[in-house]
Amino acid sequence: MKNITTLLLLFTSIISFSQDITGDELLEKAIQFHDPNGNWETFKGALFVTMETPKGTPRESSIRISLPEEYFSVKTIRDTITTTYTVRKGVCNIAINGDENPSKEQVKKLGLSCERAKMYKNYYTYLYGLPMKLKDEGTIVHQTVTKKKFKGKDYLVLKATYDKEVGKDTWYFYFNPKTFAMEVYQFFKEESKNDGEYILLSGLETINEVKMPKNRAWYYNKDNGYLGTDILSSKK
Repeated sequence: MKNITTLLLLFTSIISFSQDITGDELLEKAIQFHDPNGNWETFKGALFVTMETPKGTPRESSIRISLPEEYFSVKTIRDTITTTYTVRKGVCNIAINGDENPSKEQVKKLGLSCERAKMYKNYYTYLYGLPMKLKDEGTIVHQTVTKKKFKGKDYLVLKATYDKEVGKDTWYFYFNPKTFAMEVYQFFKEESKNDGEYILLSGLETINEVKMPKNRAWYYNKDNGYLGTDILSSKK
């Protein structure tokens, strides 16, 4: 009888925990899974990403990030063109096929710009820095955690919005209720219209002791239309 009572109390505490956990508590547990030693803040490393889309040719990108040095570079190969963006302490450089001083005509023809370089910097450091990036200033972590079934699996879901200076989208992050691994994220520009996209995460690639999603498959919210998959590797 004593053992049964103990099991019931344990079961009740698990149910209560899953219902009462706050957004901040869930985020901390997710960070503990993905970055147990707090390495993201001083991250220095290389990421190799292959983007596969239904109709396009695969795009290979070599990404180097050094957060302490405020350095970011992405070298992309598609067909016969290699482009390189570098942002160091806010200063941007563009190279085409190894030429670090391409003509304005070449840059314009390929649609390259420093605005795009900074967009890539923000894009890659945000997505591969999740869920740690949810601690950034300007991020509003909502404290009500919901339980939701998505694609046949149960998740604890964290909602995040942003100060208007940071962003306007609404994001939802889906965490495995047992391991607290991040397995899905989803964003809406205007949630009532069911716009935006959801991203299914599978596999893990550990780089500098940070566990990052190996595969990210992108879909439209409105019709589940498939957009493409990013495949991460720590080695080229």
